[in-house]
Amino acid sequence: MSQLHPQTLLQAYCRGVFPMCDRGGQIRWYTADPRGVIPLDDFHIPSSLKQIVRQNRFEVRINHDFRETMRQCMHGRDEGSWISDELINAYNRLHRLGFAHSVESWRDGKLVGGLYGVSLGGAFFGESMFHRETHASKVALVHLVERLRERNYELLDTQATTDHLGQFGCVAIPVPEYMKRLDKALTRECSFV
Repeated sequence: MSQLHPQTLLQAYCRGVFPMCDRGGQIRWYTADPRGVIPLDDFHIPSSLKQIVRQNRFEVRINHDFRETMRQCMHGRDEGSWISDELINAYNRLHRLGFAHSVESWRDGKLVGGLYGVSLGGAFFGESMFHRETHASKVALVHLVERLRERNYELLDTQATTDHLGQFGCVAIPVPEYMKRLDKALTRECSFV
């Protein structure tokens, strides 16, 4: 069975493991310790971003162009990408099976920002985000969190913490605590769409 077969990918996510492409083009499996998560109840929206969300500057669409959202995430990296065509194909298969989703910001008929990830039970594993216009990916993140809250998700996994994610309340937690939260979230029956 291919290492990127849907069943293999989903089993890996259930164990806190995710694939990435290294600089040599090889797909490798990774974990993160500590693990980055955004507590859904403590999600923080900076006041300037609240204004942008209220202005409806972007049309937010769900799963409208999943493959292109991944492609833009791949090309949006300055120093190369951990996303490869092989990974795009693998996640597109997960998307067709209902496990991978995109939240997209559109303006004037163009995809200008967004994010994608994997949904299992009450856990959403955020994989990557991109923007072509200022705040477009942040607006997509706000909509993602609203959607996860509305549908009673328990865990938003960001894999790592960054300054960018820190402004939204992202925290780093030790792997044993992460695995407890993940195991609990996986027992929930949540539907992303």
